[in-house]
Amino acid sequence: MAAMRWKNWKGLAAAVAMTMAAQVTTAAVPLPGLGANPAEVSVSGLSAGGFMAVQLHVAYSATFKRGAGVVAGGPFYCAEGSVVNATGRCMTHSTSIPVSTLVSTTNSWAASGAIDPVSNLTASKVYLFSGTSDNTVKQAVMDDLKTYYQSFVPAANTVYKNNIGSGHAMVTDDYGGACSTTAAPYINNCGFDLAGEILQQLYGPLNARNNGTLGGSFTEFNQSEFITGHGVAATGWIYVPQACTTTSCRVHLVLHGCKQNYTDVSDQYVKKTGYNRWADTNNIVLIYPQTSTAATNSCWDWWGYDSANYAKKSGPQMAALKAMVDRVTGSGGGSSLPAPTGVGTSGATSSSMVIGWNGVAGASGYNVYRGGSKVNATPVAGTSYTDSGLTASTTYSWTVTALNASNVEGAMSTAATGATTAGSGGGGTCYTASNYAHTLAGRAYALWGFTYAYGSAQAMGLWNIYVNTTLKQTGPGYYVIGSC
Repeated sequence: MAAMRWKNWKGLAAAVAMTMAAQVTTAAVPLPGLGANPAEVSVSGLSAGGFMAVQLHVAYSATFKRGAGVVAGGPFYCAEGSVVNATGRCMTHSTSIPVSTLVSTTNSWAASGAIDPVSNLTASKVYLFSGTSDNTVKQAVMDDLKTYYQSFVPAANTVYKNNIGSGHAMVTDDYGGACSTTAAPYINNCGFDLAGEILQQLYGPLNARNNGTLGGSFTEFNQSEFITGHGVAATGWIYVPQACTTTSCRVHLVLHGCKQNYTDVSDQYVKKTGYNRWADTNNIVLIYPQTSTAATNSCWDWWGYDSANYAKKSGPQMAALKAMVDRVTGSGGGSSLPAPTGVGTSGATSSSMVIGWNGVAGASGYNVYRGGSKVNATPVAGTSYTDSGLTASTTYSWTVTALNASNVEGAMSTAATGATTAGSGGGGTCYTASNYAHTLAGRAYALWGFTYAYGSAQAMGLWNIYVNTTLKQTGPGYYVIGSC
């Protein structure tokens, strides 16, 4: 089956001229079956897309195992099928949201099979964002969403960012309108990389983003084979990093808000929200489904304008989005093997590292990933692997997945890091500057007031002009703390 998926993809690649320059778009084609990892699927969205992201995460928790990023959304089934509730308590918080009732509904639907078991949510992660100047979906609504999730997701797995003065918009660090505004295209430059924060919360430490020309391809795909009408457009978009045509990658579903589909704002949400540059260097396939202008305000259905079952697995839009993910993963759920535990590094040399882990019952082999890219050509039979061809004096990160008898991957392990030794030559270029200056120069990034080196993600201390650090560049976009 895997060979057939790759064969199909190669045929698709030829049809859409994948050999042309990156980001060239083509006419709509079938959504490709890439054989992506079904254990590494997540979702995020803004506004109506945020509400829909919650619906998908909760209703299809066996599919969206990694979790959800929610920007200006609200609790699952918040509207309870009422547009009055939707525009009132679920947006302006004009009346209180019955969170405990919604939790009870969730448990009841899970027990009946209308949605997946809530136990799946325990291992997932959540990132919540609400701007202090957002008067469209008030912070009180997002506060209630955090409370709702507390019934299902451990507090340690949840991040809630609510101290940036953004309006009702997707936030970036370099594109869009003024931070506090609420206006089309609802993308605001707040000096904050929200897409990157979401993906790093859901997937853990990532390689530095690609701030240059992307190496993958955007393709307009045919949504009509999954759903016709129901407020969904005839076509959507997918971004496929170059490596994902030959290796099993992660999948992230990105949901736009109201008045943000391709007809409304062209490709701005697809190409300017910041997701693609992180996906490009971390082997994450991005699916950008699109509503049509026939949908109410181009919104996803989170209050029942299209179907009474809008929040259940049987909801037309819900089922279509799930089917898109299944197509890209080439699986209806994939392996149930757990993530390997005890992943660690040892035996460092200037050019190699030994990665070891505990065996997984029922596994026929393992795959090893360095920075999100698979490094073993064939499945690893044992519980260790020597990764070679590394750069001296460089810190790397590895994860491991277990394979079942059909070579389908299970969940990905937590990351283990290790640094190669210095070797005989020095090499590299050093930069000494304040942590703030390093971030401006693209050598580091800031997160929660602290600074981290791009590539190695080594902690550099507080993000300010007073703390100075020497960073050594050991490769393209890769920096370590050190000296030359």
